[in-house]
Amino acid sequence: MLADSKIVDHFVEQAKWCDELGSSFTAQMLKQFAVDFESGGPVAELCRDWPTNPRKDALGLRLTGALHHAVISDDAPDLAALYPAQMADWDMDRVWPVARDWLAANMAGVRVFLQSPPQTNETRRSIILLPGFCKLVHQFGQPLHLLELGASAGLNQNWDRFNYQTESWQRSGESDVTIRTDWRAPVPEHHDVDIQVASRAACDLNPVDLSDPDQAMRLKSYTWPDQEERLSRLDAAIRLAQESDTRVEQADALTWLSERLANRPKSGLTVIYHSVFLIYPPREVIAAIMDTIRAAGETATEAAPLAWLSYESEALFGGDRASPKMRARLETWPGGHVETYAESDGHVTYVDAY
Repeated sequence: MLADSKIVDHFVEQAKWCDELGSSFTAQMLKQFAVDFESGGPVAELCRDWPTNPRKDALGLRLTGALHHAVISDDAPDLAALYPAQMADWDMDRVWPVARDWLAANMAGVRVFLQSPPQTNETRRSIILLPGFCKLVHQFGQPLHLLELGASAGLNQNWDRFNYQTESWQRSGESDVTIRTDWRAPVPEHHDVDIQVASRAACDLNPVDLSDPDQAMRLKSYTWPDQEERLSRLDAAIRLAQESDTRVEQADALTWLSERLANRPKSGLTVIYHSVFLIYPPREVIAAIMDTIRAAGETATEAAPLAWLSYESEALFGGDRASPKMRARLETWPGGHVETYAESDGHVTYVDAY
């Protein structure tokens, strides 16, 4: 069992991050969790015996997700009436007592919900990967064979079908999904290039099956209730994935990737990509994934080149371990050329040049 102070500290720290990422509602809810935990309320009863690292497990977001799930599934109509979707001028002083009572009355179900890690499948991360994809198409001039790791529900497999809108550049896609951010980097070169995707494949250890309404609803529950644009974009991305029959294979990333790379096409550009994925596997697995990619790179040819496009913590590739920033990085073979070209936060609320 962890020291109680670690759980309280986690709630307070997560509240700060939520504030910085534009969700005052979630931040205030997490602060209420901290107070309730210290006073021995239902949050303490639910979380006091948490066996592992609450920060790494995103315990606070599991609990906010449980409440949001109750709201959007009509399991808590009194609470739903006070949430941002129904009350734009919400007041946490009114929300929290109802939320607290609901938690106290639904302990068993909440405990089950807390066992699963949050998945948001944040589609806005595609906008920071897009310059890398466009550069690859321009550089190699070949159709893409896409391999996504840690794909969750697979929403970002459809990145080429999204619309991208910033103040300095735009790109049109063939869907209702529109990605916006504060783009402070230079306009991406070749952002209007014609992209041909020859194949798409993806894996996740615990994929979200969007053909199951319950799983789709659970995915939505982890998106913060006061972020209307994110919620609308998620709804559109889910519809697109359902319409295009997007699939994610249930598999261990290392095993799946090794098999895929060993049997990759003899022509066309194979692109391995992932975003905010390598924070989850153990260190030895991360190292093995990297070694597998680089070994495959050594066998790449002009007819069948290989690229590795990622958006991950800057610490992963030797940056500041204490920094919350993440960086977009592109490595290509033959040749092993590496370029880190942009940085942002976990939700890509802005994009800066690296």
